[in-house]
Amino acid sequence: METNGHEHVIEVTDLRRVYGGGFEAVRGISFSVRRGEIFALLGTNGAGKTSTVELLEGLAPPADGRVRILGHDPYTERAAVRPRTGVMLQEGGFPSELTVAETARMWAGCVSGARPPAEVLALVGLESKAGIRVKQLSGGQRRRLDLALALLGDPEVLFLDEPSTGLDAEGRHHTWELVSALRDGGTTVLLTTHYLEEAEQLADRLAIMHEGRIAATGTPAEVTAAEPSRISFELPDGYFVGDLPPLGELGVAGHETDGRIVRLRTHELQRTATGLLLWADRARVELRRLDVRSASLEEAFLQIAKDVSAERATTTKEFAA
Repeated sequence: METNGHEHVIEVTDLRRVYGGGFEAVRGISFSVRRGEIFALLGTNGAGKTSTVELLEGLAPPADGRVRILGHDPYTERAAVRPRTGVMLQEGGFPSELTVAETARMWAGCVSGARPPAEVLALVGLESKAGIRVKQLSGGQRRRLDLALALLGDPEVLFLDEPSTGLDAEGRHHTWELVSALRDGGTTVLLTTHYLEEAEQLADRLAIMHEGRIAATGTPAEVTAAEPSRISFELPDGYFVGDLPPLGELGVAGHETDGRIVRLRTHELQRTATGLLLWADRARVELRRLDVRSASLEEAFLQIAKDVSAERATTTKEFAA
């Protein structure tokens, strides 16, 4: 589906943001998000995520580059963009003495074509808390209220900043189900989160930012595919690493030992695991403490941050020399 002739409802091109004193928080990033897609923007603290999202929300103009939301500049054409977007901030800052229902009604008065407040409160599971004052809510309940208010305008584009912070496991999964349902209904979602499991569960595509730049982008599977899967086990009594089949023939990319524990890294998990288990069967030995796992987004995230930092350190040393 196209919006105003544009295939993508969020378009970011060579975006830069510079603060006073010349600090460049966002250093020429580009990405796009299609309608009905959940896009996760990840990064360590100080990576530039919040600075980027604030530009997308139209809260400030970029130092350079271009942003288009639904085909419009969110800063100079705010009136055309704001009624069609919803924003869930990290902290809503609601009046503590108002009840949940009063807060929702107050917020609805500021939204064009607002949905009934009771409807959005039910959507996030707060209908039973309608008469409770905001100050009496738990941290997780306040996050659900933040989400409810972001949904009042039935937005086409939804910005979620750390949506599950403070939620327990049940609340987090309920929020994931709700966000997925919104996506299935055609809402475009841009998500920032520190919970990498959340990004793996929700995101159709993602970008990992580091020091103001995009270090990796793609589907969660594409980003994690660059990292090796891992197999670890305890060597059987009387056996050594040299007694295993040739590791290269098993597709092993690297290995390390810790006493009797062997850890293998491989980009061909099925081939390596199958060869190892067949060897153990032929040798009639048990591979105790066997652990087989695919690469995770967390491993990819940490490795990207490590690689970029190492590259930056090398460049700095070469420049100093």
